Amino acid sequence: MNIAKKHHGLIVPLVTPMTADLQLDKEAVSRILLNLRQFNASPFILGTTGESPLLSHQVKIEYLETIIKLKPNNVKLYVGAPANAIKETIEFSKQCFGLGADAVVVSLPFYYKLSENQMRKYFLNLADQLDGDMIVYNIPATTHMSIPLTLIDELSFHENIVATKDSERSDTRLDASLKLWSNRKDFSHLLGWAAKSAYALLHGSDGLVPSTGNLVPSIYDEMVQALRLGLHEKAYYYQQLSDLLGNIYQAGRSLGESIWALKVLMQQVGLCQSYMTPPLLGMSVEEEERLKFSFNELVKEENIKLSIYNHV
Repeated sequence: MNIAKKHHGLIVPLVTPMTADLQLDKEAVSRILLNLRQFNASPFILGTTGESPLLSHQVKIEYLETIIKLKPNNVKLYVGAPANAIKETIEFSKQCFGLGADAVVVSLPFYYKLSENQMRKYFLNLADQLDGDMIVYNIPATTHMSIPLTLIDELSFHENIVATKDSERSDTRLDASLKLWSNRKDFSHLLGWAAKSAYALLHGSDGLVPSTGNLVPSIYDEMVQALRLGLHEKAYYYQQLSDLLGNIYQAGRSLGESIWALKVLMQQVGLCQSYMTPPLLGMSVEEEERLKFSFNELVKEENIKLSIYNHV
């Protein structure tokens, strides 16, 4: 992990906390942000974990304005700007920079399958029209396309394209990415694959973007600190905790169901409620109780540091 780079460290892809009437829960935003600050984490809003494609433009701007008011000036803010219409992505990105975002995170549109040349022109068109840092987000689970590493490397020399956030599950791709960019001072590799967090940091990745960081940012902060001190065995202990926690709310669930399960556990520790943006829905009361029981048992067994609002 290269801490000298502009974009590095623990970046948590936040849930979007909602009230029962599907309004932004601003009090929950405040609690979540304060919890991140305890563990040296930066917020990334309006990404996949934040249900971004389902939110209205009004809610997105409200979330952005709320978190800008709350975050300290020395904490970077990352904002997802996905849209199928490129004009909307450009306009929203400009609003983000105007309000104080440090970088926008942009994935491919997710309806038509694109050729490599179409991907190239799409990202270059965006970067040419933005006056700020842009991060290329590779997430085949939602776009159903993988951005070739050779293309990202080509794009990385554009002055506004400063990093990639990669959530593709591929050991080969991860190793090739680290070989390409670990020594590039002007371009960062940010990993969105929590199961490889310790490995990636140990081998030159610049930062982590784990959804489990919403719930327990402490374990990733401890992992980062352990690796800085050369304590590899300790770092992999926190990797094991990450795997166990992720398994509790992700295993056997669709992406939307796992976001609900994550919110259930966040509610358990006093951070937010579990309301989802339609058409996403919660699951049964029985499933909710099983989630809470499994989480509570793991927290007690491993003495995991939780939020200051802990209800467990």
